[in-house]
Amino acid sequence: MDATARIRVVVAKPGLDGHDRGVKIVARALRDAGMEVVYTGLHQTPEQIVQTAVQEDAQAIGLSILSGAHMTLFARVLELLREQDASDIVVFGGGIIPEADMPELERLGVARVFTPGATTQEIVEWVRSAIPSRVS
Repeated sequence: MDATARIRVVVAKPGLDGHDRGVKIVARALRDAGMEVVYTGLHQTPEQIVQTAVQEDAQAIGLSILSGAHMTLFARVLELLREQDASDIVVFGGGIIPEADMPELERLGVARVFTPGATTQEIVEWVRSAIPSRVS
């Protein structure tokens, strides 16, 4: 697959959460599956994440949130994408997110949330099915 056909994903750790083992595993799995992955590192603001996604011409943003601030952080990223006229960027995530919050996250526009126990293969397959490869 040539570089122009690769799915490009920004993977980020928003907020104060300092645990990044899982997000690094997911980033590596996506990369090993042939996707172009930009990992922004720890303690990113929603503004930094959206700016990176727009600058990198990403098709998706994957957020890893374990801090309990998922409602605020997902909502802010989605709001900023709308403001940047970049609502076509698919937002998904994973972490410690209560089942009761899932309907509201979906209503906000989060495409998918992976909870603990999701396999990297499941995530890779979902990203492949949710985001069309580029052929430009």
